[in-house]
Amino acid sequence: MTSTADPDGSGPGAPAAGTPVDGRPRAAGFSRRALLGGAGAGLVAGAAGGAAGDRAARTAPAAAGAPVGLGAGRIPFHGPRQAGILEPQQARVHLAAFDLVPGAGREELRTLLRRWSRTSARLTRGEPADEYESRTAADAGPCSLTVTFGFGATLFAKAGLADRRPRALDPLPDFPEDALDRARSDGDLWVQIGADDALVAFNALRVLQRQAAGTAAARWQMAGFSRTPGATARPMTGRNLMGQVDGTNNPRPQDPDFAAKVFCGAEEPGWLAGGSYVVLRRIRMLLDNWENLPEDRQERVIGRRKSDGAPLSGGGGSTAVDLAAQNADGTLAVPADAHVRVAAPASNGGAAMLRRGFSYHDGMLPDGSPDAGLLFLAFQADPGRGFVPVQRRLARGDGLSRFLRHEASGLYAVPPGAPEDGYVGQALLEG
Repeated sequence: MTSTADPDGSGPGAPAAGTPVDGRPRAAGFSRRALLGGAGAGLVAGAAGGAAGDRAARTAPAAAGAPVGLGAGRIPFHGPRQAGILEPQQARVHLAAFDLVPGAGREELRTLLRRWSRTSARLTRGEPADEYESRTAADAGPCSLTVTFGFGATLFAKAGLADRRPRALDPLPDFPEDALDRARSDGDLWVQIGADDALVAFNALRVLQRQAAGTAAARWQMAGFSRTPGATARPMTGRNLMGQVDGTNNPRPQDPDFAAKVFCGAEEPGWLAGGSYVVLRRIRMLLDNWENLPEDRQERVIGRRKSDGAPLSGGGGSTAVDLAAQNADGTLAVPADAHVRVAAPASNGGAAMLRRGFSYHDGMLPDGSPDAGLLFLAFQADPGRGFVPVQRRLARGDGLSRFLRHEASGLYAVPPGAPEDGYVGQALLEG
């Protein structure tokens, strides 16, 4: 699977996300420490812990004496980088892809992105949309709403921009055991909407969908969830639907090579500098099979204790995995096919990515098994050096893979953020 392994290989699934911290208030006035702390979810993947200090600095302060609550959390839309990558992970997410309609080209795309950016800025401030406002989320604050946009490979030729398509946006290779539904994969435009309130997230999605009419048609939609802030007595890493602590070790902003692994540099087209690439995988968990395994066997498949997420090599939940550790009988403490070993950067030439995964549950399949699992998202500077080599190794030797099915996939270029008077993608469309 494109498991949700931690960057040290600690998560089940593909390479995934962060230093999740649940239970903290998401109000305006985050401290830099709070904003860089992260919030998690995923297979054993999670949310981005934090970012370059620009996002923290741009979070609006709370009014004096104002109560700090879930609804008051406000994350500005405008800035050097798009929101929704480095911020603490929200409780709800909507993912969607759109395709340009026949006849729509560069000018129509420019108009749509201006419209979407203007509306997203209003909604993230807790203001009503300036058109197509249904009042679905009336009375709620912004609830840490973020809206993130990405461009699929197919967009460029349709918009007359084929010569500006980045090399790294080439289609992902086929991986063994993939069972992809192409109707729920790819797409010209990708949108990620996160919020701590389900109605706030839905309202933003609905408004953007209606604004796209006549220019772009919905290709697919997916909805996911994470732990709600405040649900635990103390801040702690969340769990995925397999019951595993998920997201202990994501790349952290303080790491010397963090930006180089997550954000695009000078080797990319100028319009993408400071942006990123995101890989999407919808990974169904075979929960009936997994839950029939004894807990000690589950732990050996992952390489971590289920109780607290500590590696089988010893220590606590935040202890780094020691891949050389042995049991008293000389066998490996972390089995050779354990997810954390196979996904570890040390096993993949240092490859890592910033994971931001959400759980999903879409009812039951015809055989009565749950249609549930992980919406895996991984942000990286180059998928050819991040996701692809790790997923290839996982597909060959990860013991967790027999409990997973990769059913949808996408790769998108995520441009940098927009200034106050601009829109996302402006450097591509007007450069």
